[in-house]
Amino acid sequence: MDETADSSVLLVARCLVAGLFLWSGIGKVSGYDETGLLMNEHGVLGLLLPVAIFVEIAGAVLLIIGYRARFVAVALAGFCVVTALLFHANFTDRAQMFHFFKNFAIVGGLLALYVSGPGRMSFDGMSETSE
Repeated sequence: MDETADSSVLLVARCLVAGLFLWSGIGKVSGYDETGLLMNEHGVLGLLLPVAIFVEIAGAVLLIIGYRARFVAVALAGFCVVTALLFHANFTDRAQMFHFFKNFAIVGGLLALYVSGPGRMSFDGMSETSE
């Protein structure tokens, strides 16, 4: 593939991964009280809910536009690891085990974006070509 095609694929990849975080962040806003209760049930302060919402929505937007994409990819990967361990580590429940491994699959995609970079169709890519 040529560089433009590679950048197009990376743009699609960034948007697909970011879509998960955007959808989740918006879901937390619309189900704020329920999400806060769920967090409390898992021993996590419900007061951290605004932080989680910010990380998901801001991270998604930054990943889509490709601004500081490598840092954002690592930060979101860390967020996925923490949420998997806190909320989905019940391996006696097949659904939770599925969510646990899904989170780690997302981590894999984010780490691949970290290694590859966001591509030329991004804010980061534009600054690389102008230097």
